[in-house]
Amino acid sequence: MNAAPRGKRNAMPTRSKVVANREKLRPQCAAVNFRDKIISWNGLPAWREAMRSQKKKLVVTNGCFDILHLGHVTYLESARHLGDALLVGVNSDSAVQELKGEGRPVNSEEDRSAIVAALDSVAGVCVFTERTAIRFLAAAQPDIYVKGGDYTLETINQDERRAVEKSGGKIVILPFIPANPPTSLLEKISRL
Repeated sequence: MNAAPRGKRNAMPTRSKVVANREKLRPQCAAVNFRDKIISWNGLPAWREAMRSQKKKLVVTNGCFDILHLGHVTYLESARHLGDALLVGVNSDSAVQELKGEGRPVNSEEDRSAIVAALDSVAGVCVFTERTAIRFLAAAQPDIYVKGGDYTLETINQDERRAVEKSGGKIVILPFIPANPPTSLLEKISRL
């Protein structure tokens, strides 16, 4: 058996080698910016057309995503696997307050959309101002619209359903994922 050359045993890379390796990776990292995945309302039609021209099957979902938790992340990852790209509609601050009540949202729409955009499974995020997703879905024209297992085809907003079906999309209900709901997390935090 040949021994390693003298001075090479268990050699740690020098600081200059570590820095050089980090510099090689930097161009790849610079190309990824989650903020680029945030789509303005006015930019949504062009973004959708780009997906269509690339022949990408677009999966769409929506929600408040006020306090992101494991259930949200699992749900979004599962939704992404149904197509080529996942677009997430995020309710505006005023819509969340209407839906969830006084004191909500905890996080601003800018923060919520940025956090969702930072997930690898998400291709785009668009904030919409209405309480329901009807207008958002009409603009997004999903190939697949995903809802969580706490809904059925009969209990989802039927105007949202019609908006999806009118553009030729189909609706998929994913199984319910048990998780600590944000309301119980907020109650737990308030007791600290």
